[in-house]
Amino acid sequence: MEPDRPVPAHELNDPREIRAMAHPLRLRLIEELAALGTATATDLAERVGESPANCSWHLRLLARYGFVEEAGPAEGRRRPWRVVPRTNRWGRRDDNVELMTAADVATGVILEQELTALRDWIVWRRSEDPRWRDAAAMLQSLSWLSVEELAEVNAAIWAVVARHPERISDPATRPPGARLVRMVAWAFPDRRYSGAAEHDPEFAAKQEGERNA
Repeated sequence: MEPDRPVPAHELNDPREIRAMAHPLRLRLIEELAALGTATATDLAERVGESPANCSWHLRLLARYGFVEEAGPAEGRRRPWRVVPRTNRWGRRDDNVELMTAADVATGVILEQELTALRDWIVWRRSEDPRWRDAAAMLQSLSWLSVEELAEVNAAIWAVVARHPERISDPATRPPGARLVRMVAWAFPDRRYSGAAEHDPEFAAKQEGERNA
């Protein structure tokens, strides 16, 4: 992939795709490949504490749904893999119960993974190089936005987060001293203050009950 070229977007509209991704070990394998650039099932097995055969099976499943791919010809039984640089989106359709359920599970698995990583960072950040500690950040804000402005904000955030997709699969493009950095963002309307009670009697009754408790 060329530097600064936008990462391809892929909408996950098949529950099987989402379930293939939303598995702790498979997410870990994707992360390890993002860190290493390319690796074999044996290489990954040593890093994640699983057998090469188990890692190979999970890699083939990820490849079936386009999350990883073979990175060149195999050398004997050694088959290198790499991450497919693309944006995976899900949870935007509400016309399929199975799809919505899979999307909710995937979101929960990934959110828990990222919260675990954040908690770990909070514990060990004081032993980190001060330059990296100062460069890192946690941001929280409240803002009143129109739906168009919210869409603009999320697009702007994504434009920043999705920079340098080529560095995921090609370590040669990474600048000296670069490290794998976790970036998570969300921006959504708060139901308590968005007029939801005007359109949802059940939600309004719940709010009234909380106020009277």
